[in-house]
Amino acid sequence: MPPLPRFLPGLGLTALIATLALIAGGRSELQAIGLAPLTLAIVLGALVGNFMPRLTSGASQAGIKFAQRTLLRSGVALYGLNLSLQDVTQVGFSGIGIDLLMVASTLALGCFVGTRWLGMDRDSALLIAAGSAICGAAAIVATVPLLRMRTADTAAKTATAVATVVLFGTLALFLYPLLFAWLGSESSLFGMFIGSTVHEVAQVVAIGNAIGGEAAQNAVIVKMIRVLLLVPFLLGLSFWIAGRDDAASGQKISIPWFALVFLLFVAINSLHILPEQARSVLKLAGIACLASAMAAFGMETTWRLLRRAGFRPLLLGAILFVHLVAVGGWINLG
Repeated sequence: MPPLPRFLPGLGLTALIATLALIAGGRSELQAIGLAPLTLAIVLGALVGNFMPRLTSGASQAGIKFAQRTLLRSGVALYGLNLSLQDVTQVGFSGIGIDLLMVASTLALGCFVGTRWLGMDRDSALLIAAGSAICGAAAIVATVPLLRMRTADTAAKTATAVATVVLFGTLALFLYPLLFAWLGSESSLFGMFIGSTVHEVAQVVAIGNAIGGEAAQNAVIVKMIRVLLLVPFLLGLSFWIAGRDDAASGQKISIPWFALVFLLFVAINSLHILPEQARSVLKLAGIACLASAMAAFGMETTWRLLRRAGFRPLLLGAILFVHLVAVGGWINLG
């Protein structure tokens, strides 16, 4: 079968699920509780994969794999259109420094605790740490292509990591407004606390809007700086993995092209050289690509694979959540 028709069954299925997730994610009721299209896409994909497995096997496999690889990388690259350098300047060096500290400490803690204390494999610990430290599901799916996991492990580890960060990000939706009322902090400072510690962009928006005032604006700006840190993380990770895994094989370092294109789109967005209509279309295309990739990962995630992961991913997610709230609160509000 020629390449394009070979991909069509699987791509059509992932596109359908992604479309449903985008439509549902646009509803105000779901936005109010911070449920993003990416989260909905992996949930819907898992439901299809578990209850209608015939749809995801055979002829659909080529398109599903294409979504997990090519559409994933394209979506991460286009995600750069959500950011601009102007966002960075609005919170100054203090906001950048806080984000750097929280991201670095969360990544280090997650990898150390996950592998040394909990006995998890490196890839699972790193995915949960990246999702907790940077930007939730988007960081997880951006990290996946660099880890060189076995095909059989990719879907289960990705879905487990996404489920973990979504769970504790959802807990933050209820906890942070209570903390704001209890602590009586300035809304501007609390906004920086939200942006530097909450997992998903959608959750940051929901919490910021619930608190109101300067909290909403500062929360989103600080969060977007965290998202921008995804690029140096991916580049550093690619060099680290190459130095660790390729030393014996003599392979060349593989630089993730999608991370560099991400930076290019940030620069384009900062210069305002794209017409607004074109920018909106490309942003939608990027989210659609990511949602399709998440749906593809969900379709290959079975309950058996999730049960096999056990309680350790949840425990690691809980430890990182406590770290984000406690250390982030001390730095921002102390």
